[in-house]
Amino acid sequence: MKLFKYLAAQVFLLLFALSATVQVCRAAEWIRITDLVGRSVSVPQNPVRIIGLGPGTLRLIIYLEGKNKVVGVEDIEKQFPATRPYWIAHSDLGRLPSIGPGGPASIGKEPDLEKILALKPDLIFISYMEREKAEALQKKIGIPVCVLTYGQFANFDERVYDSLRLCGRILNKTERAEAVIRFIEQERKELLKRVEGFPENQKPLVYVGGIGFRGTQGLESTETAYAPVEWVKAVQAAKKAGLKGHQFVDREKLLAWNPEIIFLDSGGIENIRQDFLKKPSFYQGLTAFKNKKVFLLYAFNWYVTNIETVIIDAFAVGKTLYPDRFRDIRLDKKADEIYTFFLGRPLFREMEKHQGKLLGVPEYLQ
Repeated sequence: MKLFKYLAAQVFLLLFALSATVQVCRAAEWIRITDLVGRSVSVPQNPVRIIGLGPGTLRLIIYLEGKNKVVGVEDIEKQFPATRPYWIAHSDLGRLPSIGPGGPASIGKEPDLEKILALKPDLIFISYMEREKAEALQKKIGIPVCVLTYGQFANFDERVYDSLRLCGRILNKTERAEAVIRFIEQERKELLKRVEGFPENQKPLVYVGGIGFRGTQGLESTETAYAPVEWVKAVQAAKKAGLKGHQFVDREKLLAWNPEIIFLDSGGIENIRQDFLKKPSFYQGLTAFKNKKVFLLYAFNWYVTNIETVIIDAFAVGKTLYPDRFRDIRLDKKADEIYTFFLGRPLFREMEKHQGKLLGVPEYLQ
């Protein structure tokens, strides 16, 4: 009986693979591309039916205005909707069929083949899959597989530009891909120009806490390459101390650094609130908490990087650290300009509702 079920499943996969392959042949002309793990793959140009598997893949498709081609979404996309602006803006995608669970636990693993084949996609985009596994998946499923990446986890990495350009070429969205890259670079240049020449000895010492790392974390969790503070040339306590990458900082060390301003990643805000109520003396030993110089930033690392949120947070940090140089910036207006460009509509008030007031001081300090 088990052998019969196994053989039946294999026949099912083969028939659907053949069907999908025929559909790809009819859907579009083929082009040869090199994906982000160096695989040479024949794919249909401007495919009609696509799916995105793995962290950030669906986001890139939405950035490129390719939503109408998506025929299914991962279950993880339908969970924690308030963490990802692209899902808030396009929540109607939740009505599409499931293509499997998705999420961090699915990275690099074989997806649910039956669910995928049932939707007959012309092309599968997948992120963070090893070359050999991608080859095996494509051979088994009979549908072109294109591997993408955002580069290093948990922060902004310019390798995402390669993924945008590759997706843009395949989806016939080359101009849009270049527009997205140009927009990001223009915003970065504007931020750097605004802080150019500011005396280093007049910059306050800052710290960013509550950054997620395999789940939500407390104040001790920080990141020395945290893009929103990097893009405005802030002086970070952890980086100044010679630390690199993600760190869990000892409380004694944090007290010794005693940063003048602390930014809290909204992903860890509840952890920090609960800890504050248990151990208020530690927090009151920090000048930033004592002086109420503690400000909320929106978490941008949810299913890898929400690039629009990085930019918005950077303007918020700039406005806090260099008020005279960012005096003309209204955060609500600037945020909605950015959301509209990336996602098609303004979202600031909805993000405020879900994640709190940008640059808001925690209520327990007020």
